[in-house]
Amino acid sequence: MALLGPPAGLLWAKTVPRVTYVIVQGEPLLADPEGQGPIGIDARFALLALAAGVACGVAAYVAGRRFTDLALVLGIAAGGAAAAVLAWRTGHLIGLDAFRDAARHGRDGAAVTGVADLRAKGVLVFWPLASVAAYGLLELLFGRLAPGDGGEAGAGEADEVGGDELDLQAAPSGRDVDGREL
Repeated sequence: MALLGPPAGLLWAKTVPRVTYVIVQGEPLLADPEGQGPIGIDARFALLALAAGVACGVAAYVAGRRFTDLALVLGIAAGGAAAAVLAWRTGHLIGLDAFRDAARHGRDGAAVTGVADLRAKGVLVFWPLASVAAYGLLELLFGRLAPGDGGEAGAGEADEVGGDELDLQAAPSGRDVDGREL
């Protein structure tokens, strides 16, 4: 799952809105601090992370029949967190050298287009949360039955509980299951 991070970062860097900076004493400052550009950058990352997280959660549910649920959920949470961080760092690196060079060598008042960067670091949890939520929702809606269990065991039929068989038969009235009187 973490391998999906760098391609997602490239996609994020290519789709973010352009944010303009003004060079003041060698330091880039936002040209329009109240503009929608920085918010749009964070919002695009959040949407991308949500979509990727849901897709990973669905894929984990479909492929997860071989693993235990707890290990799978922990794996998609850790993989989603790693993918989100890799996406952020990869997307941020696109054009960063040119931006820094323009900021260092630009004259005061020069306009420079910025690079993708997250200001709201909390959106990094969207990928793992969305993947775990999608997996949990699918498990809730279409919960898998234990192998070999028809799911309709009635009284007197063996059913599986914790991997062992448990006979859930009713005792005859006035007696216990072994036929002894109460």
